[in-house]
Amino acid sequence: MHLTSETGSDGVVQRRFVVDGVPGVLWLPASSEPSEPSEPSDGPERSEPGGRPLVLLGHGGGQHKTAPGVVERARRCVTRYGYAAVALDAPGHGERNRSAQDERFATEIGELLAAGRPISAWVARHTAALAERAVPEWRAVLDALGAIGEGLGPVGYWGLSLGSVVGIPLAAAEPRITAAVFGLTGLTGQTSPTEAAGRVGVPLRFLLQWDDELVPREAALALFGALGSREKTLHANPGGHEAVPDFELASSERFLCRRLRPGAGA
Repeated sequence: MHLTSETGSDGVVQRRFVVDGVPGVLWLPASSEPSEPSEPSDGPERSEPGGRPLVLLGHGGGQHKTAPGVVERARRCVTRYGYAAVALDAPGHGERNRSAQDERFATEIGELLAAGRPISAWVARHTAALAERAVPEWRAVLDALGAIGEGLGPVGYWGLSLGSVVGIPLAAAEPRITAAVFGLTGLTGQTSPTEAAGRVGVPLRFLLQWDDELVPREAALALFGALGSREKTLHANPGGHEAVPDFELASSERFLCRRLRPGAGA
């Protein structure tokens, strides 16, 4: 892991890094010890035996590791719970170069939108290809963080849309992940990650927008059904793909962070 910069403000240290050419950001408490949560918990507070909990943050399509929502969520994980958080640029996003495949996809989507044609199948096909590239990158970053003493406690994953397309196969392959928040994606024909979804076994929350213009409702419900977790909850709200209510985002964030604290409820 090559650290490229470090800044700090309001009790949060932000470290930019590169692992095998993949740029990322790590957020940590400014103090060496995890801070007490600022919200009431459902169980006793105690330090983690193997290290502070770590939240992996997957950004949405067209976004990047320091998109406003990602940064805000990371800082809350640090300041409210004393956890660490990390985000990476997905392939073809943020500081990463676009491949020829990425460029073709952008052109095709533009043409489909201009013609008023459906884009869900095209988006699903491309994001599934991105996930194949992103999963080993996330695992390499977890290894690198472990080598410097981070990510040794419970690990959770939070990501919607593209973040879920990456997060579901990652959670299926990575035993260090112990809880997750997914949503705004679904099973769509040739790109259906049914096998990977069936291997996800961690407690999770799944967010669905009832009027999602990018993800057919039936596809999202099918994916929720395919997820292998015995403990999973579906939260559905009216509105389009980008209209997830703020209260739902906040609730899912609390669910994940509390799941990473032994003895705490959802």
